[in-house]
Amino acid sequence: MTPRYRIAPSILSADFARLGEEVRTVIAAGADLVHFDVMDNHYVPNLTIGPLVCDALRPHASVPIDVHLMVKPVDRIVPDFAKAGAANITFHPEASEHVDRTIGLIRESGCTAGLVFNPATPLDWLMHVIDKLDMVLIMSVNPGFGGQSFIPHALEKIKAARKLIDAAMQRTGRPISLEVDGGVKIDNIRAIAEAGADTFVAGSAIFGTKDYAATIAAMRAELAQVG
Repeated sequence: MTPRYRIAPSILSADFARLGEEVRTVIAAGADLVHFDVMDNHYVPNLTIGPLVCDALRPHASVPIDVHLMVKPVDRIVPDFAKAGAANITFHPEASEHVDRTIGLIRESGCTAGLVFNPATPLDWLMHVIDKLDMVLIMSVNPGFGGQSFIPHALEKIKAARKLIDAAMQRTGRPISLEVDGGVKIDNIRAIAEAGADTFVAGSAIFGTKDYAATIAAMRAELAQVG
């Protein structure tokens, strides 16, 4: 049975010199997913990691690898990440010439598919493709760098996305996750969940602490208070 809430530590904030060990440690600490941030220095102003690193981490990851592609163009790299062990691949509509086709490519490659919305990207895309999505990811910071502060207006967007997702699930019977990425911490995770999120990406809030298990447990304690 899928847990009500899932915590997805972002390895963007991990110690890259010990990445395999970091992944094993954070999974042992209670991670439900491993969030894998891919940046290309074109779509976003940063350069991170690619399929080779995903493939190298696969033996260390006993939970699904959640790949977030912040790259443009996006289609070229999708099959490489599917082959490298991604379970879920999310992308930004601005990075695709044909959003519907990219979703199809991700699913044909054997992964679940998600669409990512930047703080200033409207949710209008969901009117056209929500029935083909497995996940909607709301960015609560502008993508590009870890350690940023949560943008409060994102809560309204999460609520709006929740309504659209609930309507789609009622109509089709298909599960769709609502993930939030950016500035998620112990002191705001409950409010984010109350707005409608069920999957939480946390980078520095977990990897910046000495005890990953205690941090994840504290997050779960906050989530347990959601009505």
